[in-house]
Amino acid sequence: MSNVVLNRKPKLSLGQWLNQEHVAGVVCTSPFIIGFLVFLVAPMLLSGYYALCDYDILSAPQWVGLQNFVDIFTKDAKFVKSIGVTFYFALVSVPLRLIFALLVAMILLKNTKLTGLYRSAYYLPSIIGGSVAVSILWKRMFAIDGTVNVLLKSIGIESNMAWLGNTSTAIWTLIILAVWQFGSSMLIFLSSLKQIPATLYEAAKVDGASSGSQFFRITLPLLTPTIFFNLVMQMINGFLAFTQCYIITQGKPMNSTLFYTVYMYQQAFEFNHTGYASALAWVMLLIVGAFTGILFLTKKFWVYDGGL
Repeated sequence: MSNVVLNRKPKLSLGQWLNQEHVAGVVCTSPFIIGFLVFLVAPMLLSGYYALCDYDILSAPQWVGLQNFVDIFTKDAKFVKSIGVTFYFALVSVPLRLIFALLVAMILLKNTKLTGLYRSAYYLPSIIGGSVAVSILWKRMFAIDGTVNVLLKSIGIESNMAWLGNTSTAIWTLIILAVWQFGSSMLIFLSSLKQIPATLYEAAKVDGASSGSQFFRITLPLLTPTIFFNLVMQMINGFLAFTQCYIITQGKPMNSTLFYTVYMYQQAFEFNHTGYASALAWVMLLIVGAFTGILFLTKKFWVYDGGL
């Protein structure tokens, strides 16, 4: 019987083991992995458990199964109202934001000595627009004696409109604030516009194409991947908007500005219905996932992926 020699990997010393590339990769990515598990995965799992419980933070959770979800869809009129308000806000503010972002990006495409200053100035609202300070300032601007009414009076329009107290105008103060924060989308559009070869426009000019024709036949089709990316990201942000509504209107008047996230906050921290709020959070996750899935399914019909 012949001897069989087994090929065994030599044992590595501690120094050799630490020098392996995969270990270095794990070490470098471990802060993200730990943060992802601790601050995202673990809270999601806890939220999923609490969504199936009657839980008020102060006492132990009591298992109720799917009762919270049944109550959401059968007994909660505010749920329907907040969904409607949130969809209205997102479906109006996001397209307007992208339109303004594209227009400003095309204006800033031409390089001048002050282009860098202009880009920074237009991007600034995206950085500070979601802050509490800006929300408080915005609330003051639209007060009865605020800046907006003062400016209207200065041009001869007598206005004592309570913008935040009117059910038909309150939501628009939040939409205008959201549209004002178009800087991040603008920079993405600007970067994509720079990638379009100038030779395409030169050839179009030789063929006698007008500026409008160049925009709709060259610029817009080649920007559709960027438009799709901005649309997905901004729609998700629109569904999850919170600070502006909570600081400026808190869902008033008559729940006409009751964003879904604010309603979840109220259920969790004002009414102590934490289990119910967790169920609401999972419903929103499903809604956002479904809406994003629909966008991806329709992508093939309007997004140009053929390359330049």
